[in-house]
Parts: sequence; structure tokens; C-alpha cells
Amino acid sequence: MDFTMGEAATALRGELRGLVEEHVPPDFLGAFTDDPADLEVAQRFCRLLAERGLLCMAWPEEYGGRDASIWEQTVVREEMWAHHEPRGAQYMGVNWVGPTIMRHGTPQQRRKHLPPIARGEVIWCQGFSEPDAGSDLASLRTAARPDGDGWLVSGQKIWTSYATMAQWCFLLARTSRGERKQQGLTIFLVPMSDPAIEVRPIPCMMGPHHLNEVFFDDLRVTEADVLGTVGEGWKVVQEVLSYERVGIARYARCERLLQAAPEALGDRWDDLPAELRGRWARMLTHCRRARLLAYRVVSLQSEGTIKPGDAAAYRIAVTRLDQESAEVLMEIVGAAPPEGPEGAWFRAEVEDHWRYSQASTVASGSIEMQRILLSRSLLAAS
Repeated sequence: MDFTMGEAATALRGELRGLVEEHVPPDFLGAFTDDPADLEVAQRFCRLLAERGLLCMAWPEEYGGRDASIWEQTVVREEMWAHHEPRGAQYMGVNWVGPTIMRHGTPQQRRKHLPPIARGEVIWCQGFSEPDAGSDLASLRTAARPDGDGWLVSGQKIWTSYATMAQWCFLLARTSRGERKQQGLTIFLVPMSDPAIEVRPIPCMMGPHHLNEVFFDDLRVTEADVLGTVGEGWKVVQEVLSYERVGIARYARCERLLQAAPEALGDRWDDLPAELRGRWARMLTHCRRARLLAYRVVSLQSEGTIKPGDAAAYRIAVTRLDQESAEVLMEIVGAAPPEGPEGAWFRAEVEDHWRYSQASTVASGSIEMQRILLSRSLLAAS
């Protein structure tokens, strides 16, 4: 199996790695830390990618892209995740907010929202999960009640990564009730600067910005804020979640850290127990498995045939890889603590990876829900 995707992809990887080495500090652990300078690093790097036509490569030229293949965009995705996502929160706008607006937005919404995303100038957050409607998203209670020529939205969201820094929110709310709870849901595109929106950060071991509560107190929205058709937001959400789940290429980060372990430990690598080195090798194999599943979903997306079960299979593999590789890497660091500057870098990277991995089987839909989606898909095909 050739994982390189050809000479053009290899050259693109080299270009991206060169830009990361030149413009991103070696000790960068992502944009979402206590240090505002880390966010600024990501914002500058994101604008740099946009200027070079590398941020939204697969977008049509009319929307600020290069009409590149979806596989070139996959290369960008992998290199960004492998190097601590120096685009910051932009992957959300690039991977699924922008494409969803292209498919379901009005001409006015496309003109308003797509250029700032393509330039790397705007951050979006996702107003989906609620205290009693996380994995069972269709049970959400945030409601939009009719008011003149629009609606007033009231309710609470939780988790809501990047809400403290986002300028816009992709908000799901209930506008009516039908026979099924998936009916009557509507998507609104709303500015986070509206005074009817309050954000309360939730401290967690992943660091700031990852978890937030967001409260809506009679937020005024109109037809111009609706994405798609009123009451049919669930169809769009199913599509969105499939794009979001494959867009998080954590397998690339796992593989980079696993491959860095022998060099970081140097001569001490041979002192590790054979059983631990065997598990390390198994994790590298699992990285390739997750990568292959991701490529399958990317291929299906390019053909317009993706189903929830396809993305669920990938998500199960990559979230388990995230946690299991983090445990192996932590054991390696504990058994033979790496020394020197390279060792200090490796320890910091592994510890950050472990903290983030603890939430991976819950984020973007719990692993239990992914198994249910996959099971339903397999039963429907049998």
C-alpha cells in the first residue's frame, strides 16, 4: 500500500513542513493554552496558509479555494494535525462550516461567510451539545419561538469548543415539534457578539477554550440567519457530523509521536521491555488502519455517497487509537524518561497528547453512539 499519494502530495507535505518549521515555535502545543501568544501564532499561520492558497485548497476558486483535489486537502489536514494543528480552530470553518454553507446557504450567506473563512480571518464554534442532549443530540431543548418575522432563541449549550474566541456560531435549535424528535430542528448562523449570548468557560485538564457553556436569552434571529430549510436541520447535521469526524486526523498526530519515540529515547530505547516495544509497534499498525479508514471515507465523500456508518467506523478506530497510543507513549516516557532538549520536547508532547485523548471517545459523538450508527448501517446492508 502506497501511503504517499504520489510526488505532488510529497512535495506539498514538504512545503507544509517547511512552513511549520519556519513560522511555528518548536515548543508550540496548540493554540488553546493559557498563553494568548499561542493563539496569535495560529492566527498568523492561518493567514499565511490562506495567502499561499493552502488553507482551503479543495474549495472552488469562486469561494477562495484552488479547485484542488480532496486528496490534496487531506494532505494539508494530516500535516496540520501531526504538528499540533497550527491553524487553530480554523479546521472547523475549512472542513465543514464553509462546505456546508456552499451546499445549503443562500447566495447572500455565501458572499458573507465564505471569504472570511478562506482568508483565515474568522473562527466558528458549534452550538450543538446540551447538558441533557450530547450523544442524543436530537433531544435538545434550546428552542426558537416565533416572534413577528423571526424567532427568539432561548436555551443552553455545553462543551462548545472555542466559544470564547469565536465570531460566529453554527447553532441548532428547535423551531417546532413533530412525530419524531429529529423533526422540527433548524440551523441558524448567529454572531457571538450578540448581547443575548453569554459564554462561561469550564476549566478542564485539556486547557482553556475546549469546554464552555453558552446561554441564549431571547436571541433574535430571522429568515436571513437560517441555513437550509426551517425544520429540516437534522438532515444537514447528519452530513455535517460525517465531515467533522473525518476532518479530525488524529491518526497523523499519533503516528508522528510514535515514530519520534526511538529517537527521543536514544540508547535507552533498547532498555524498554520487549512487551512495551511490541505494543508500540502494534500502535503504528493501528495508525495505518485508521488512516485507511479515513481514506475510504474521503473517497466516499468525493463521490457524494457517504453514510453515517462510514464515518462511524473511522471514528471508532481513531478515537481508540488516540487513547491506546497515549497510554503506550506515557508508559514509554515513564519506563525510560527521555533526556536533553529532544527528550523535554517529547515529554511535553506526550503529556499533552494524553490529556487531550481522554475526551476523544466522547467528543463529536460518543464511541457508543458511533457503534450504534455502524450497527444500524451493517444491519441495513444485510
